[in-house]
Amino acid sequence: MRKALTTTTSNDVDLDLARQTAVDAAQAAGAIIRQGLDGALGARAKDASGDLVTDLDLAAESLIVSRLRAEFPEHRIRSEEAGLLDGDDSWCWLVDPLDGTNNVAIGLRACAVGIALCRDGLPLVGVVHDAVSGRTYSAIRDRGAFGPGGELWCPPFRATESGGVLAWLQGYGVARSDEHARALRLTLERGSRRLVQLWAPLLCWVMLARGDIEGFVGYRAGFVDLPAGSLIAREAGVRIVDFDGAPLDEGRQLDGDVDFVAGPAGAIPDLVVMVKAAQEVTVTGLTG
Repeated sequence: MRKALTTTTSNDVDLDLARQTAVDAAQAAGAIIRQGLDGALGARAKDASGDLVTDLDLAAESLIVSRLRAEFPEHRIRSEEAGLLDGDDSWCWLVDPLDGTNNVAIGLRACAVGIALCRDGLPLVGVVHDAVSGRTYSAIRDRGAFGPGGELWCPPFRATESGGVLAWLQGYGVARSDEHARALRLTLERGSRRLVQLWAPLLCWVMLARGDIEGFVGYRAGFVDLPAGSLIAREAGVRIVDFDGAPLDEGRQLDGDVDFVAGPAGAIPDLVVMVKAAQEVTVTGLTG
């Protein structure tokens, strides 16, 4: 049962204020991104993985960080481009100023802004702002998830002969030659009606929370990128487990990679079976 929608505090931090601050910052950053999509886009490679950073990433990040610092000066902030900004290590804001940079760089308008607040690694507040549509989604732990139309609730899973629509995410550190990643994709494609790789996982979490897709599988995904979207999905009733089907550890450290399976409760058993079946799949005829 949901808690009453009254002001929630955790160790003297007003979580309602935290959510509103994150919502306002994400929406303002989204406005910067929307305005910049029609202009010249300065982009450069961040590292050998092919991941990019653009002028929009940096402008959105600067705005978000400044607003979080103004309202919560004692908190630590970890941002996609700026890295770790010191503060109270028990409270940490996680900021992805432009999820979907590679989409934007090729003219594909699918991107989002993500902000989460964690207490000792546990996500308590999550905000995702769809920068193109202008829609905002947010959640406070144990208080539910909300979008433009009110409370979000993932509809019950209904199996179909053709399979559901699934989303796929692999971490930037996964090499093209990774045999297990290839086996997972092949297995998920065969077991679904369509497998979506959107390059903007925050949008996939929102789609899952709304019931637009029936499952989401991540392989070696960066844990620091998960909390904003996964909290919204979880508060909408989505189950999130590891590749063995055990509940995903939400309070783990904010470093390293994570494998996950997410979906309505009724979809999880079949998704875990598919993921485990991929261990027996050998992909041949591909190089590099």
